[in-house]
Amino acid sequence: MIHLSHELEALALRLAAAKQVPVEAAIQHALENAARASGIAPIAASRRRMTVEQMLAFGSEIIAMPILDRRPPDQIMDDVNAL
Repeated sequence: MIHLSHELEALALRLAAAKQVPVEAAIQHALENAARASGIAPIAASRRRMTVEQMLAFGSEIIAMPILDRRPPDQIMDDVNAL
C-alpha cells in the first residue's frame, strides 16, 4: 500500500472531481499519461470495460455536442445512400 501526503491526496481528489471520475481512475490516467510521456509503455491491460459512471459521463459529453445537421435521420441516410 502506498501512503500519500495530504497535499498529494488533495490534488488527486481535485483532479478526480474535475474529471468526474473515481480517484483511482484519475490517478491511473495521470500515471499512464506520465509513463507515455517518459517513453515508458504502460502495462498492457486486457480490454477494459467502461463503468456505469464512465458511460454516463460519455453520454453527457455526446449530449453537450452541437447538432450540426438538423435534417431527420431518414433524410440523411437517403442522401448518404444516393452517393
